Amino acid sequence: MVRRCILLLSSLVMGLSLQPAHSQGSWPLEPIKLVVAYPPGGSTDTAARILAQRLSQNLNQQVVVDNRAGAGGTIGAASVARAKPDGYTILLAASPEVAIAPVVMEKMNYDPKVDLEAISMVGQVPFVLVVNPALPVKTLQELIEYGKKNPTKLNYSSFGTNTSNHLIGEQFKILTGIKATHVPYKGSGPSITDLMGGQVQYTFDTATAVMGHVEAGKLRAIAVATPERLANAPTIPTMSEAGLPGFVGGTWFGLLAPANTPPDVIQRLNKETRAALASKDIQTKFAELNILPAGDSPAEFRAFIDAEIAKWKKLTAQLDLTSK
Repeated sequence: MVRRCILLLSSLVMGLSLQPAHSQGSWPLEPIKLVVAYPPGGSTDTAARILAQRLSQNLNQQVVVDNRAGAGGTIGAASVARAKPDGYTILLAASPEVAIAPVVMEKMNYDPKVDLEAISMVGQVPFVLVVNPALPVKTLQELIEYGKKNPTKLNYSSFGTNTSNHLIGEQFKILTGIKATHVPYKGSGPSITDLMGGQVQYTFDTATAVMGHVEAGKLRAIAVATPERLANAPTIPTMSEAGLPGFVGGTWFGLLAPANTPPDVIQRLNKETRAALASKDIQTKFAELNILPAGDSPAEFRAFIDAEIAKWKKLTAQLDLTSK
């Protein structure tokens, strides 16, 4: 009888030892879904696909990009906030859904500070002011003059209402005194498509998303919203050089997971993301796309998000922008 009990206990212990556990040695055991809250074709999506390919190699498990667009990125972000916190659903976020939405939206079905766990910053990318080539302007001053003389003829596009390039677009109107109608889209891709088609006349979008179209002659670059000129486009002046001193803007990408994701999984994701961003192939690809690779600790990324929220609170108070 005692022998039988010992054998039974030994079998039980052995069985428990074979159960998968959340540890850096066992996770991940299945493919990981990387949610992008915008349609294919934009800078966030482009960065996500580059990162996903490298993470798949580093983690020895497929990382699949899942585009869930709409509502300024909040639909995709909400889906991750509600996902099971096991590390198999993560978000490559941009500023609108985690830093701007909490400031401008009176009602949200998730709280980025409470429902999303920071993993790592991925990269930052500047905005470029681009126009449809049919618009008879080639410089910033010509665009401003045209806007003042033709107050009903200018429409500008954005990723969506209360997104980063919408707010920058409104700031641009205040500083220049021009009249232009805001046309929101569900992401960068459709925004740029309509800009090239002439449905809108200008936009602020990332260098990643627009420079290929500029080089192909489908868009005209007016200025870059950076302190210095882009290394890949040295002939395009900065907004300061073109006549708006100190005007800078852009967006960023970062990885987040549902709250209560196991700490060892967060640390593994952070470790592999930073290794991916330090790799020569990603550094080369990001440089070609004018993305500045980042990579930091979860605590540093959380502090950055908090600082971004404070920045947008200040700007939206000046613009008096809120939505329900």
